[in-house]
Amino acid sequence: MAIGDVIKKYRKNKGMTQEEMATCLGITTPAVNKWEKGNTLPDITLLAPIARLLGITTDELLSFKDELTDEEINQYLSNVQKDLEDKSFHEVFISVKEKIQEYPNCEKLIWQAAAILDANRIATKVPNKENYDHTIFGWFERCLLSKNEQIRNQAADLLFHGYFRKGDYEKANQYLDYFSLENPERKRKKALVNSKTGKQEEAYRAYEELIFTWYQHIQIILNDLRILYMEDNNPEMARKLVEVSSAAASTFEMGKYNEVCFGLDVATWEKDVAWTAQLMQDILDGIETIGDFAKSKLYQHMTPKTVSSEFSVGLKQKLLESFTDESFYYMEGNEYWEKLKSKA
Repeated sequence: MAIGDVIKKYRKNKGMTQEEMATCLGITTPAVNKWEKGNTLPDITLLAPIARLLGITTDELLSFKDELTDEEINQYLSNVQKDLEDKSFHEVFISVKEKIQEYPNCEKLIWQAAAILDANRIATKVPNKENYDHTIFGWFERCLLSKNEQIRNQAADLLFHGYFRKGDYEKANQYLDYFSLENPERKRKKALVNSKTGKQEEAYRAYEELIFTWYQHIQIILNDLRILYMEDNNPEMARKLVEVSSAAASTFEMGKYNEVCFGLDVATWEKDVAWTAQLMQDILDGIETIGDFAKSKLYQHMTPKTVSSEFSVGLKQKLLESFTDESFYYMEGNEYWEKLKSKA
C-alpha cells in the first residue's frame, strides 16, 4: 500500500479531515491532498509526526510490517493458489511482490509465497518464465539469512534445484554448504551434481552408500517398532514386522543370514519352540552369507570390508553359546536344541 493510501486510511479511521490534519502538522491542506493522491511524498522530517498523529508506527506508515500470523499467511497463500488458477502468472507475481514489499521481514511469507510461484511457473506454461528468476531467487536468498533452520534449509533446497534446472551446476553446488554434513540430502544432491559433471563414479558410490545407510536406518526403526508392539503384547504385529524386516533384507540383497535373524527375539518372547529351533538352524546355516551384500551389484561401486572366515567361526561359537543359555530354558526336550547344547 502506498504511503498516501496509508495516510488516507488512518486519517479517516481517526475521523479527521484533511484540513484538521494539515493544521496539526503545520502544513497546508493541498499538501495532504497531494500525498493522498500520490502526487507527492511527505518530507522525511514529517514521517514521525504523521505516524504519531495517526496512532501508527513509522513502519506501518511506510507499509513495512514485520509479521503476519500463521493463520493470515495460510489464508493469503490459499488466495494466491486460487488466483493462479484464474489470473495470469504475471498478475499474481506482481501482487505477491507488493505483499512482500509490505511485509519485508516476514520470512515465512516470503519463503512460501516464492515457493508457490516457483512451482507454478515450472508446472505450467508461463511465458518467459526465466524472467522471474532474479526476483524469486532473490527472495530465497533473503531466507538463507533466517534464524529459522527450516526456512534456511528449504530456501537452500529451492535454490539448489533452481540452478540445477538451469544447468548451472557450479552455482547449485554452492548451496549444499547450507546442509549439515550429516544430512543425507546433502550427499544425494552432491551425487546429482556429480552425475551431471562427468563424475559418474562418485555419483554411483554416493547413491549406493545412501541405499546401504538407509537400509540400516529402516531396520533400526522396524526393530524399535517391533519392540514397542511386544511391550504392548501384540504378537500379530510383532510377527508382521519380522516379515517386513526379512523382506527388506531380501530386497536390499543383504544375504540369507540377514533375512532370517530378525525373528528370534519374538520367537523367544512367545516361547515358540518349533519356530525358535528353525530360526536357530537358519541363522547358524546362514553365517557364511553375513557379508554377501558385498557381492551384490547394488553396491558394486562401494568398497565394503569382506567378512573373514575367522570372524564367521567366532560368531558361530558365540551364537551357539547364546542359544543354549538359560533364557532358552523352554527349549528343553527339543531334539535340535539338545544337539546344539551338546556342541556348545
